[in-house]
Amino acid sequence: MDWTRAAFAGVAAGVLWLGGVAPSAVAADGSGEVHLLLNGAFDNRPGELIDIDLRGVRPSAGEVTVTSPVFRRPVRLVPYDAGGARGHHARPAIAARARPGTYPLRVRAGGRVVAEEKVEVTAPRRPEFRLAGAEGELRPGERLGLSYDDLWPGEKGEVFTAASPAFPAKVRLTHDPGGGHWNNPRMFTAAVDLRPDAADGTYKVTLTGPDGRRRDERTLTVRAARPGDGDYTGRVRGPAFFHPSTRPEAARAYGHKVPAGGTVNVLWRDASPDPGEDARLTATSPAFQHPATLRRDDSKAGDGDDPRYYGPARVRAGLEPGRYPVTVVSHHGRVKRTGHLLVTAAVAASPAAATPGGPDRTALLATAGAGAGAAVLCAGVGTVLRRRRARGPGR
Repeated sequence: MDWTRAAFAGVAAGVLWLGGVAPSAVAADGSGEVHLLLNGAFDNRPGELIDIDLRGVRPSAGEVTVTSPVFRRPVRLVPYDAGGARGHHARPAIAARARPGTYPLRVRAGGRVVAEEKVEVTAPRRPEFRLAGAEGELRPGERLGLSYDDLWPGEKGEVFTAASPAFPAKVRLTHDPGGGHWNNPRMFTAAVDLRPDAADGTYKVTLTGPDGRRRDERTLTVRAARPGDGDYTGRVRGPAFFHPSTRPEAARAYGHKVPAGGTVNVLWRDASPDPGEDARLTATSPAFQHPATLRRDDSKAGDGDDPRYYGPARVRAGLEPGRYPVTVVSHHGRVKRTGHLLVTAAVAASPAAATPGGPDRTALLATAGAGAGAAVLCAGVGTVLRRRRARGPGR
């Protein structure tokens, strides 16, 4: 089952529920209805897993088992209670020697058949090593997906390694039982960022097994962007600035003010960022204590917008008020943009904060909850009103 099939199985789960009413079905709710869900009822290879979920049978009905010619032996379903959802579950594997065809599947509770379905089995496939997206040209620093599917009778290795001069180091492929290939216990995957300084050319990628023996080999082509390519300089906007308490949509490219010792967020947008820039974009300025690391905004708020990056920068305390440059360099140095930030005088500390042992009222207001803030505000308004009443008209 590939990722597309796994996604379809999740979306269409309601369609795969099968209701069967029979005198022998002992439903947990007393209705007599038993519902069976098979995630993986179609297009299974020998060795793949089938997720079986049964609902509507009381635990007191006795042992619940599944039988089918595709399994080597009867499969016992284990009862569960997850947040009020009760049922029986198992994830058995198709027998390695199962031949292609359509087979019956029966569920028994207390020795009686309570549900039936069918399971399709296809022919096995030879082990396959794949590089996702390597059919065309890859950019230096681009992320590459690797997979090795060796669901084949007799294969038992658990450690596979891929190596290439285009990789920073060897890459280990592992199986993720909770991932998109949960049903294939022999699917091993990994992701690797190509070297950002990889020269143009064709590179070999060699896969080795746990015994160090070469299992397979693929090639990929690396070519850096050139003048005239749409991603050579991208389409950048920025840098712009916004206060940490606001959102990126409030960013301003000009006129943003921040006091010395304060914090400002730096925003950068690029419709065609270079591969790998998610981890290496920075904003530098003589006004900053340290360069600001700009991270990709993967939140829902960034959906539908050009890729955007932002991060906080601390302005140096004691800095003289003035206009200071802020520079972002991208696309391996091909793009350099400078904006300007207005630094004002440092905010003076309140008397209470300056008193030794006294509470920092600014910190208290900043960290108080919405309810506490509202209470403080109401108390202040009440005090003013009382003073005005005490003075009386014309006083």
